Amino acid sequence: MGDFNLALVIVAIVVCVIVFIFNVYLLINYQHPDDKNQAYFPKFVVVFGLSIALISILMLPADVANRQACKHALYNGACNLTLPMKDLWLAIYIVDALLVFFIIPFAMFYYEGDQDKSIGERMKSAMIWVVVMAIVCALLLGILYGFVGEVDFTVMHLSSNTASFPNSWEFSSSQPCIGNGAHQCSAFTANASSEKTWTMRTTFPEYVVALATIVGSVLFSIFGGVGIACLPLGLIFSFVRRPKAVITRSQYIKEATELGKKARELKKAADALHQEERSGSKGRKWRKNVKAVEKELLQLEEDVNLLEEMYPQGEKAETAWALTVLGYLAKLVLGVLGLIVSVAWVVHIIIYLLVDPPLSPFLNEVFIKLDDVWGLLGTAAFAFFCFYLLLAVIAGAMMLGLRLVFITIHPMKWGATLMSSFLFNVGLILLCSISVIQFCSTAFAYYARATAAQEIFGHTLQSLRGIRYLYKYNVFQIAFVALAGLTFVYYAAFGWRRKKPSGRFQLSS
Repeated sequence: MGDFNLALVIVAIVVCVIVFIFNVYLLINYQHPDDKNQAYFPKFVVVFGLSIALISILMLPADVANRQACKHALYNGACNLTLPMKDLWLAIYIVDALLVFFIIPFAMFYYEGDQDKSIGERMKSAMIWVVVMAIVCALLLGILYGFVGEVDFTVMHLSSNTASFPNSWEFSSSQPCIGNGAHQCSAFTANASSEKTWTMRTTFPEYVVALATIVGSVLFSIFGGVGIACLPLGLIFSFVRRPKAVITRSQYIKEATELGKKARELKKAADALHQEERSGSKGRKWRKNVKAVEKELLQLEEDVNLLEEMYPQGEKAETAWALTVLGYLAKLVLGVLGLIVSVAWVVHIIIYLLVDPPLSPFLNEVFIKLDDVWGLLGTAAFAFFCFYLLLAVIAGAMMLGLRLVFITIHPMKWGATLMSSFLFNVGLILLCSISVIQFCSTAFAYYARATAAQEIFGHTLQSLRGIRYLYKYNVFQIAFVALAGLTFVYYAAFGWRRKKPSGRFQLSS
């Protein structure tokens, strides 16, 4: 037993180190050239935040493995020698909430502050915004915790008659209990008056985690529902819309001329907006125009990339075209595999969460059978499904961010991602990661039973006063499946259309 726990601790430390190195690699390769050798504090927040998000996802499989440590315990208290998962969960999610609501906003306000101001002035301005947010959040949390920070557990008082110890055990569907002629156990014949509500006050850290989960669940049901469909279908229809052949030189010159004209107009508009910012006239109209310029700039980059694919140049043009073809084939393969996983997720939600009683444990049984094949195979598959759900949330956020005017666009591009975009996306990932874990612990309750995560998210959270009805009536799961279906219909109707360089500038003055 001790050897198993020591091995689990070593694996946890190694995984944390690997996650940290991976996030540093991600930051170095995605950062914009303008941010090299500067903006060290936002970079630290990005690496730390991504590490917390990934570790929180990996903690649920670790929680399952930790439960296995005392599965075959030979003495009382063996489970006390395992990892303190409940304390680790609360610590991770308190840090998560601090990052999302305080540290990341401070880093964004500081990074996006007027570059003409001194470091002290930028820090002061960012601190003022964060302090205001902290006061508002503290008052809101304190008031809510004081009035509705309780859990209501529904319990039933059960009783049954005693009977003499039988000489033989003969039970069947018609005789489920002890006693001649008993067709129903006495404990199940309790009347409605035996049902009581047991009320107790939850701890403040658990309440903070619960409220953060609610906020994340709203985003998760929207972005996750859209992303679970658009992630694989986007890859598949990207293959369908692929350029079938190289365009002619005259077509290339025509499209490139139009894109060049659009780029000059965008630069002129961006210079005008920067001048307005320096003069201090940053109103609602200015912010609206900034978002319009961001959207047009992103569309211009997509047009340029598509045009370069359709007309590769240079001495290795044929090699570039071959790599383009292979890239689209890889998208098709990954899209098909992703579609299988997405369908499995949606089917599992319907038959296990939305149908009462569940029709089948489905994926829970799959993971258990994989564990029987090899000890960590089921846990690895379980972790993959959790990660895939987080990827779906990110894909849905990126898709809706391109189409909804009230969401700021923060694209992630290799070698061209500003720290503000990094911070925004890290905050989104952190906020949704809480809900992904809660959703997974509910969807795989049979496989993840008796874990610390299920104690927090499966009992306390779903019994909180005022919040439990959202989970009782499966509001988030229904929204998730409905949006997944609508997104599938959208892609079936419009996803096959081939994209062409627009060559038009549509920014409103």
